[in-house]
This record gives sequence, C-alpha cells and structure tokens, in this order.
Amino acid sequence: MSETWDLITIGGGSGGLAAAQRAAEYGARVVLLEPKPLGGTCVNVGCVPKKVMWNAATLAHALEDAREYGFALPAGPVAHDWATLRAKRDAYVQRLNGIYDRNLFNKGIQVIRTAGRFTGPLTVAAGNQLLVGRHVLVATGGYPTVPSLPGAELGITSDGFFELAELPRRVAVVGSGYIAVELAGVLGALGAQATLFARYESVLRRFDAMLQAAAIEALEGDGVALRWRSVPAAVERRADGLHLLTRDGADHGPFDCLVWAIGRAPATQGLGLDAAGIAPDAEGFVPTDRFQETAVPNVFAVGDVTGREALTPVAIAAGRRLADRVFGGMAGRHLDYSNIPSVVFTHPALGSCGLSEHDARERHGTAAVKVFAAEFVPMYHAVTTRKPKARVKLVTVGPEQKVVGCHVAGPGADEILQGFAVAIHMGATKRDLDDTVAIHPTLAEELVTLR
Repeated sequence: MSETWDLITIGGGSGGLAAAQRAAEYGARVVLLEPKPLGGTCVNVGCVPKKVMWNAATLAHALEDAREYGFALPAGPVAHDWATLRAKRDAYVQRLNGIYDRNLFNKGIQVIRTAGRFTGPLTVAAGNQLLVGRHVLVATGGYPTVPSLPGAELGITSDGFFELAELPRRVAVVGSGYIAVELAGVLGALGAQATLFARYESVLRRFDAMLQAAAIEALEGDGVALRWRSVPAAVERRADGLHLLTRDGADHGPFDCLVWAIGRAPATQGLGLDAAGIAPDAEGFVPTDRFQETAVPNVFAVGDVTGREALTPVAIAAGRRLADRVFGGMAGRHLDYSNIPSVVFTHPALGSCGLSEHDARERHGTAAVKVFAAEFVPMYHAVTTRKPKARVKLVTVGPEQKVVGCHVAGPGADEILQGFAVAIHMGATKRDLDDTVAIHPTLAEELVTLR
C-alpha cells in the first residue's frame, strides 16, 4: 500500500528539518524519515555540543586570567568535573531533540523513525511502507571518516569524542581541519596533554594565511603539541597505551585516546541512489545544480551530502530557499554559495568571510588587490601575563576597493563577523567601512580604522 506526499524528506538534520518545516508552512503535505535523534550532526555530535565544550575551555582561560584581574582563587589549576559538564551538555541536546519533535508535530509533519531507500525516482521505501512523492529531498548528511590503516579502529572520531566519560590524560588528534583544531584546543585547555598530527606544515589550509598563523598560535596557547608532516601509518595498543606510527618511521605515544579528524564522507549507504537514477560524484557526494536539484527531476539534495560548504547554516538556508521556490511560489529562489561566513572555535575564535588574500590575487590579479591588515594585543590582555595577538584583515579589489574578504582572529570574532558578512554581501567598499564611526574600545573597531 503506497501513500503520496508533496514532499518526502530523507534525513532529519539541519537541512532536512528546515526544508520540511518551511514546506509545511506553505501547506505542503510532508513526511520526514529519520532513524536517529532529530537535529543531525549539528545538534547531536557537532556544533551544539562542541560549542558547550568550547565555552568550558574558554572559562578555563578566563579563570587563569581572573587572578590578574584581582580575583582571589585557589593556588594552582582549578579542578574541572568532566562528568558534570557532559551530563549538562547531553541534557541540553536531548531538550533540543524534543523541541524539534514538537515543532514537526505542530506543523503537521509526519515523522517515520526509519531510514529511507529509493525504489524509483519518486518512490521511497520506509520499512514496510512505500511512499510516493511529488518531490523528494535527500538530506542525509555525512559522517566522520576513519583511515584504512592497521589498528585504525583503536581510535575514535568526533562522534566518539562526545561519548568520552572522562577527560583523557594523553590524547592524539589526527587532522588539520577545523574539527581537529577545535577538539585539540578544547582538550588542551581543559587539561589534557594533547598532540595534533598534521599532514602538512600548517592547519586550516583553506583559510587565509593570517588565520592559519592565528590558529597555530591559539593551539600553542592551549598547550597543544604540534607535529607537522606526520602521515599516519598504523596504530598499536601496547601495555603503556596507544602508539601512532607515521610514514617517516616515527613512533608517537603513548596515548590514552586517539581522535581521527581527517574529514567527512556523505551518508548515502543504503539510500538506493541507483534506483532513483542518481549517480554520485567521484567522492560519493550527490551532485546538484544551483537550485539543489539532482539530475532526476523533482529530486533534490541539500547539506553535507552534496559536498558543498558543510556548514549547518548553509544546509538550513539551502533547504528553506528550496521550499520557498517549490512550494512558496518564489521563482528562481536559491542559495548563493559565495561569501559564506564561517568561524573556527579556537581560543580566541577565528572568523572568515569571502576570499582569502591568496584566492583574491588568483582570481583578480595581484595588481587589482589591496590588503589592509593589523595585529595587536587586545585590551582584555592589557593586565594579563598572557599576550595572545588579535589579527584583522580586509581584502579589497579594484579602484573602488570593494571588500571581497574579511578575516578576524581575536576575542568575539564569532560575533563580530556576522555584521561584516552582511556588509560584504551588500557590496561594501573600504570607504564604506572608513566612513563608519568606530565603537571604542573594541576589537571590531579595527576593521573600520585600518589604513
């Protein structure tokens, strides 16, 4: 027995939830398939619990600084209870799961707690049910990858990080992207002896060089040891703990825990893409056009499964715009993937929007690009022994000096960048920023006073 729906959404993460709810608001009859807790990676093993852990690590630094602001604290390190933090974090995540569930119910969206599998272009099997959709959305997200190496199963991924019952005393983090950098920083700030292993001689290599330097400084400030040019070859468990062997013949360890943070793959296993007539790309992602449509008419994909800017707000924005166009009558509505702001939650945070200096010169030519940058110790650290630098950079193009890139490293960078992202999206020039009155004393004012 089959049932027809206006929209079948396969996946209850950020993109799937956003599209399903917006479609329902337009009156569409929607069913959503998700076997796991609602919210996907972001809510359950990503942005949300990560930010809680980052907040805790930030407080660890604040406690260190508090003495120099005149607060009387016990001598030595302040004890931290990992179990208490984990319990409160997990309870918060569960509350969010419940909120999503209620929101779907209130919007009249049927939720089926099973995975979906295509049996044809617009037909999806959900357990024993056969669903027919006028439109189908693939929003199954991604999952952390583990290398094919001897002993790789002895490590955990970012998912496993959130299952840790206690803070590991000695931990290896393998990877150089934002997940590796963020987890290593949290572990180091909370007291672990953390070592980060990177394939090359930097981290965050997709970001502006200034932010790469800031990330390295932040990791060192968190007490993280950095091992460059370290390509894993095997992992071994010995009496004293885990050992990571690298291709250069080095033996690193012992460690109590090893975290793989080497990338993410699209979650398409068992989805039956071939039955739908969808051919994944070479990396397994679902290709889409600018309207999020696959090669099969009325079958769409959003979020991490597409391989395009794996960020929660991107999946949400793409899902909502898709529903606006298909069910809301907004012809041509789609997500513009340029100038998407992003933040790396190091200590302090790093923010980036638009082109890096390198990419701007590659795209527009060196002569057309003018860069304005500064680095300084923020006022917060005027009375502290720690003197981490803040950094800001504007990348401009052409005689009108249109701002095509904005990069910030320093306290509050995560909050500062949102407003400057709006300005870049609207086509702001350096003169527009210069003509804006600064807020003093702040880090943000540096971006409107650069010369």
